[in-house]
Amino acid sequence: MLRLLFSREEIRRAVERLGREIGREYQGKDTVLVGILKGSFIFLADLVRTLSIPVEIDFIRAASYGRGRVSTGEVSILKDIELSIQGRHVLIVEDIVDTGVTLKVIYDHLREKGPSSLKICALIDKKERREVEIGVDFAGFEVERGFLVGYGLDFDERYRYLPEIYILEES
Repeated sequence: MLRLLFSREEIRRAVERLGREIGREYQGKDTVLVGILKGSFIFLADLVRTLSIPVEIDFIRAASYGRGRVSTGEVSILKDIELSIQGRHVLIVEDIVDTGVTLKVIYDHLREKGPSSLKICALIDKKERREVEIGVDFAGFEVERGFLVGYGLDFDERYRYLPEIYILEES
């Protein structure tokens, strides 16, 4: 069963606010946005359209969930970035920060590539199951709990297409 958490309008306003904040932060800087696949693609596309600054875009993909609701704790990079980020300002764009395990692995992996700065933007910062200390520099929403789907967020590859964000409740 799905219960609406954030409407299209609430998401739009949050994304526009993030775009303004990011635009101010990275004005005049050589900036690369790195989207984490697959979940961030819708958020990243909408976010980029709100920006008033030039950016380059790349993607990275990691896996830790498999086909369940709980992270396995083992993270592997399935697709690395292609752009050089040496000496550049990098903003990781994530759909949701949950345990933080996958994001921390990606953050450390990108840090080794020598960017001038490395920050994190997440549509949703969910602290309920946080296992590792990882800071979110730009957050659209803070959520305490719930398994969320829609607007790119999935459960077993389902629900990404939904234009709103829902809590997936067990029926």
